[in-house]
Amino acid sequence: MVIWFLFALMTTAATAAILHPLASNGARNVKDSMRPSDVYRDQLRELDREVRSGQIDDVQYQYARAETARRLFKAVEEGETAESTPSASHKWLRIAVVLLIPVLSIGFYVALGAPEMPSQPLAARLENPGNDMAILVAKAERHLAQHPDDGKGWDVLAPIYFNTMRVADAENAYRHAIRLLGPSAARLDGLAETLMATADGVVTEDARQVLEQSLRLQPDNPKASFYLALGLEQAGKAGEAKAAFEALAKQSPAGAPWLPLVTEHIAKNGGALPSGPANAPGNPTAADVAAAENLNAGDQQQMIKGMVASLDARLTADPNNLEGWLRLVRSYVVLQDKDRAVGALQRALAAFPASSEQGKQLLALARELDIATEGMTQ
Repeated sequence: MVIWFLFALMTTAATAAILHPLASNGARNVKDSMRPSDVYRDQLRELDREVRSGQIDDVQYQYARAETARRLFKAVEEGETAESTPSASHKWLRIAVVLLIPVLSIGFYVALGAPEMPSQPLAARLENPGNDMAILVAKAERHLAQHPDDGKGWDVLAPIYFNTMRVADAENAYRHAIRLLGPSAARLDGLAETLMATADGVVTEDARQVLEQSLRLQPDNPKASFYLALGLEQAGKAGEAKAAFEALAKQSPAGAPWLPLVTEHIAKNGGALPSGPANAPGNPTAADVAAAENLNAGDQQQMIKGMVASLDARLTADPNNLEGWLRLVRSYVVLQDKDRAVGALQRALAAFPASSEQGKQLLALARELDIATEGMTQ
C-alpha cells in the first residue's frame, strides 16, 4: 500500500512540475533574447553603481569585471542562442498532461516495475552512470587515480572542475593535460582563467605568461588578447591597455559579441567610442550609446528597434552594402523577428547573388543563425 501512496505522490509532483511552465502565458522578458554582450553591458552598469555607492571595493569590482568577461567569451564559444516562449494558451495541453502522465506511468510501472528490487549500489552506478554528472566525474576521477597519464581524461575533467568552482582541481587538471598532451590555446586559456580566479580576477604574472604562450600558438585568439589588455589596465598602464583593446577591436570581425565589452574598456582607458565606417549605415554613434545608458529596458528596446528600422530603410535605398545587410539580418534575429530576417536575407541576396563572395558570406550567416535558405541560392 505504501508503494502506491508514494507512486501517487511522485506522479502528482511530476505533473505539477510540467504544468508550472505551461501555466504562464506571458512572453519572456526582452533581456532573455539579448546577446551576451547586451547582458555584459547591463552587469557592467550595475557593477559601476555598486562600486560608486561603496557596496563593493575595487578588488571585488575588478574580479567581477573579469568574471563577467570570462562568461561572455564562454557563451560566445558555445554559440549561445536566444529562445522565445510562446504566449498562446496551453489549456488543452495542460489537460492532456494531467490525464496522460498518471495513465502512462501506471501502465509502465505495471508492465516493467519491480518494487522488490534492491537499490543499485555505488559500484554498479559507477559502471552505468547515464547522464548523472556527479557520477561521471567520480568515475573519471577513479579512472585517473589508476591511470594518471591519461591526458585526455585530464583534458575533459579540467573545464568541468572550473565550471563547478573547483578551481584548485581545475588548475591541477589543466597542468596535467598540458604536460601530457602538449599546450593548446584552449588549454592555456583555461589554465590562465583558473590562475585569475584564484587571484580574485587579477591577471597575475603567471597568468600573463600563460596567455602570451596561448597568443603565440593562436595569434587571433580574442580571449587571450582581452585578458592581456585587462592585465595592463589592472596594472595602471592606461595608455598601453587602450592600445591593446583598440588592436583587439580592429582585428575582431564585424558584429563580434565581445566588441561592446572591448569598447567599454577602450573608453575606460581614455579612448573614444569607435564609430563604424562611413558606408555602414545604422551604426550607433557615441551620442546614441550615451543616450541608451540612461534609458530603462523597455525604452532601450524601442531605441534598438528604431535604429534597426532606420538601417532597413537606408539599405532599401542603397542596397550595395554587405556589412549593413549582415548587421540587419542579425539584428532581426536578435529581436526574434525571423520573418523580417528571412526577408532581409532575400533582399541582400538580390543585391549580392549567392554565387558571389558576398553572397557566400550572407549564406554562411544564415547557417549560423539557423535561417532556411531553400530557394534563395538560385
